[in-house]
Amino acid sequence: MSTPTASNVAIGIDIGGTGIKGAIVDLDSGELLSDRVKLSTPEGGKPKDIVGTVTKILEKLTDAPDDAPIGICFPAVVRNGRTMSAANVSKKWIGLEAEKLFEDALGRDIFFVNDADAAGYAEVRFGAARDRSGLVMMTTLGTGIGTAIIYNGVLVPNAELGHLQIDGGDYELKAAYSAKEREDLSWSKWTERLQKYYSELEKLLSPDLFIVGGGVSKNYQEFLPLLNLTTEIVPAVLRNNAGILGAAALASQPRVVAGTEESPQEHPAAAL
Repeated sequence: MSTPTASNVAIGIDIGGTGIKGAIVDLDSGELLSDRVKLSTPEGGKPKDIVGTVTKILEKLTDAPDDAPIGICFPAVVRNGRTMSAANVSKKWIGLEAEKLFEDALGRDIFFVNDADAAGYAEVRFGAARDRSGLVMMTTLGTGIGTAIIYNGVLVPNAELGHLQIDGGDYELKAAYSAKEREDLSWSKWTERLQKYYSELEKLLSPDLFIVGGGVSKNYQEFLPLLNLTTEIVPAVLRNNAGILGAAALASQPRVVAGTEESPQEHPAAAL
């Protein structure tokens, strides 16, 4: 493998409740320049233990340039580098200055972002919405419903639209893929719930494109054709690499996140 240069390379780390994975990313093509390194998430998911596991993964990515940006995505609402929630990891993450914790441990700057936001940005930069403009919404259908909003290449962070109140309750409890499995719903019965959910998103936000991710997206032909929407809806294409790719891409240009220190309006190149 040819030696990559820092100008078009970054490292992406994807932290999940059961596994942590990372790789070196070519920011031009969206391809992995290394094998994907994966280690189990330490039992209990405590901050110190997860930081240690991330350190081990970085030590294995020996071909990365020393100054390659590092992006880390995490299953939590992330505000100014602080984790405000915690999904399938220790509650000790709640309120923690997580970005600073990693930076102190690694001795270098990182970019810390919500995992659904990273996956959604990856699909816009490299995947199903590449070269698409307008308002793109990523929805991941799994244990819950994760969402990401990207407008003309700019990420609006921490959209928790899986928790829309429909029919008097948090609708991800009825429409997530876990509900289909838990209640043994047929594809058509489950799609009736998805129809209600996506119709509500259409009414509120008028998106230009929906992208559907999560493990069930590989079976998209079973349910996407059953939906009757005005908005185009397509399956995600990046699968298990989405978090790595999105975290790496965001680390290389944090100005494409709304609310960061550099305004996207000052950087026309930020729009994809």
